[in-house]
Amino acid sequence: MEILPIIIGVIALIVGVGAGKLLFARDTRRQLEEAAAQSEKIVADAKSQAETIRKEKMLEAKEKFIQLKSEHDKEILEKNRKINDAENRIRQKEQSVNSKMENLDRQTKENEAIKENLNRQIDVINQKRTELEKHQEEHIRRLEKIAGLTAEEAKSQLIESLKEEAKSQALSLQQEIIEDAKQKANKEARKIIIQSIQRTAAEQTIENTVTVFNLESDEIKGQIIGREGRNIRAIEAATGVDLIVDDTPEAIVLSSFDPLRREIARLSLQRLVADGRIHPARVEEVVEKTRRQIEEQVMEIGERTVIELGIHGLHKELVRVVGKMRFRSSYGQNLLMHSREVANLCGIMAAELGMNPKLAKRAGLLHDIGKVPDEETELSHALLGGKLAEKYGENPAVVNAIAAHHDEIEMQYVISPIIQACDAISGARPGARREIMQQYIQRIKDLETLAMTYQGVEKAYAIQAGRELRVIVEAEKVSDNDTEKISFEMAQKIQNEMTYPGQIKVTVIREKRTVNVAR
Repeated sequence: MEILPIIIGVIALIVGVGAGKLLFARDTRRQLEEAAAQSEKIVADAKSQAETIRKEKMLEAKEKFIQLKSEHDKEILEKNRKINDAENRIRQKEQSVNSKMENLDRQTKENEAIKENLNRQIDVINQKRTELEKHQEEHIRRLEKIAGLTAEEAKSQLIESLKEEAKSQALSLQQEIIEDAKQKANKEARKIIIQSIQRTAAEQTIENTVTVFNLESDEIKGQIIGREGRNIRAIEAATGVDLIVDDTPEAIVLSSFDPLRREIARLSLQRLVADGRIHPARVEEVVEKTRRQIEEQVMEIGERTVIELGIHGLHKELVRVVGKMRFRSSYGQNLLMHSREVANLCGIMAAELGMNPKLAKRAGLLHDIGKVPDEETELSHALLGGKLAEKYGENPAVVNAIAAHHDEIEMQYVISPIIQACDAISGARPGARREIMQQYIQRIKDLETLAMTYQGVEKAYAIQAGRELRVIVEAEKVSDNDTEKISFEMAQKIQNEMTYPGQIKVTVIREKRTVNVAR
């Protein structure tokens, strides 16, 4: 009973194994069939791809062949074209050469014909020339017979007329040369004047007409005035100076147009106050002593001035007059300082011109000695100065330069205009002379008023102490060309109608403005 199940189990196992093998064999056969079908498909695909690649390569080979053939045809066409062009050029050159050879042959034949014609014409001209010479000789004989002149006489007359024409042209050329020389001379003269001014260190020479005498205390004013004013009257009578005693603390004002008198009064008061004895007799004594001292001081000033300027051999009276110029002024300009300045300018200018600088300095120093006469006279200071210089034995050139520096007599020496120019330079430079305030203000107003009379002028300002007039015009009414005309006419009008020191520059300004506001 136990063996039966085992047998049954073995049989079942054997049956199971047989069934498995049968299934395995079946699966293997199916796989082999599938692999065979797949391999056939792969072979078919490979054949198809190979056929496709073969066709593509065939197409590429055909295209390459067509391209190479096209390029070859193009090269052949290009070579044929070049060959045709070369043949055409050669053909044209041959035609041109043939044409030129034909022209050359034709020109040769024409030249030979022209040459023969010219030879015939030359023969004719020679014949006519011979006939013309004969007619000319006959004509000259007839002209000589009619005019009554020989050929030589007619030639002389022609030469004379040519001489006159040449003289006229020479005079015209000479005039042009003279004008050119004048222009160059003016330019050189301005250069010399500018160099002379630049090389001179000028000082401010303004003088006052009053002197302030300072006191230690106001009590001394009573002593100076004296009982019932006798002391002050004695001082004024002895010195010729007005003493102004006012509320100014510890000061008395000495007023006089004559600086010499003011200096004598100042020194006399200084001595009287220091001494303490002030009465009329003492005043006269001190004033006289001071006057003598001032005379000595004047001589010392004159001697020191001529030594500093290097002027020698000047007469003592002229030296004294030079010293007196220290105490004189003209339009507020100290006379001695002005004369020294003129002397230095004259010396520099004369040296630049190759003249005698010492003689020029001498004349420059003495040119205003007529302004400090010992006696009153009706002569002008220039003529009086010339007479004084002549009286004391000065060089005739110096005498003429002094007398003629205001054009009152004729200038006879080259040095004379130099003195005149240097005098003008010294007097007209800025700061040299002083105007009265009212005159200065009036001159400024006149300048601005004159400018406002022109049409189109909007504003006018006199600036730089009246040495420049700046005019602003309206752009709508005045053009750029009109500004030049206005400036020129205004300068001419100022020059003709006004009196002023130095020069006035007229500047006309035209400005156009356009203004907009961004809001």
